[in-house]
Parts: sequence; C-alpha cells; structure tokens
Amino acid sequence: MSLKKWEELIPGGVNTDAGNSLKHSTGSYRRGEKPEFNESTCINCFFCWVFCPENAIIAENDKIIGINYDYCKGCGVCVNECPVKQDKPLVMVKEIFEL
Repeated sequence: MSLKKWEELIPGGVNTDAGNSLKHSTGSYRRGEKPEFNESTCINCFFCWVFCPENAIIAENDKIIGINYDYCKGCGVCVNECPVKQDKPLVMVKEIFEL
C-alpha cells in the first residue's frame, strides 16, 4: 500500500487555505519577544526560512537578509531551528513598544 498524496486525502484532512501571515499581517502583535537577525554570522542554511510558519524570513539572491516583522508573530521557531551554536544569527529579544 502506498501513501496518499495530499490531493487524495479526504475533505477535512487538508487545510488548503490555512490563512497564514501571507494573507493576514500580524502587524505589531507578537508574544513580547521577536527574533533579531545578524547577517554576518548567518551560514545561509535556510532552515529558518523553511520552518518559519508565517513566511516572515526574507531571502534574496540565495541569502537570508532579514525578517519581515509585519508577518512575524514571535514564535521563535526560526531561532530554534538555526543550527549555528555560537554567535547565532537569530536570537529572541524582548520587544519594546513605543506608545
């Protein structure tokens, strides 16, 4: 028996319109922290780009160049998936809101 492809799953088994941040900007909403990116220590493995649930990692010309905070919700997945052990290019920092 072979595994079914996503197109063959029964209705309700696939969410084809998940409504992630590509359609719905998170704006200034985050969990009190946000990822901060340091391009000089990035090895461009693209793990953060692949695993970001909101497609907030910006890549151009085969390089990670930053984070689009209009779409980032501050979940930290990008930071956790980064394989760099020292001088990580992605770290979570406390977000300060100006009133």
